[in-house]
Amino acid sequence: MKKIDNEKLKEKGKGFFGEFKSFVLRGNVMDMAIGVIIGGAFATIVTALTTDFINPLINSIGGAEFGGKIHLPWTPNGAEGQYLLWGDFLTAVINFLIMALILFIMLKIVNKIVTVGKKKKEEEPAAPVKSDETILLEEIRDLLKKQNKK
Repeated sequence: MKKIDNEKLKEKGKGFFGEFKSFVLRGNVMDMAIGVIIGGAFATIVTALTTDFINPLINSIGGAEFGGKIHLPWTPNGAEGQYLLWGDFLTAVINFLIMALILFIMLKIVNKIVTVGKKKKEEEPAAPVKSDETILLEEIRDLLKKQNKK
């Protein structure tokens, strides 16, 4: 049997757990975790907005119950009380569209903030590269000017 080296096992364990610790504590993972938590809280706000404000507005304009349902006359195994909840589905679609719009706007703002600090020098046009012939012709021109002044 092969003898187990406890020191090597400890080093391997530190390596794996050390890597895991650095992965978890890295900024990207922490930012993502914070984003998920804020996103979950924000989703409840959007759901409340849709349910408590948008749906009643649609109900008052349309004059019908927005959270409506359609009774299914045909049900498997003769079960009663089967409905299509189209109002709930429409509410979920509105929630998704609101969340997508807000995330799109937030992403555009963050990208704009990030690019403000990294302004590129595209505003300053780069000096054109002169060919050898052009440089030679400019030197000849300058020499001719000097000769005419004398």
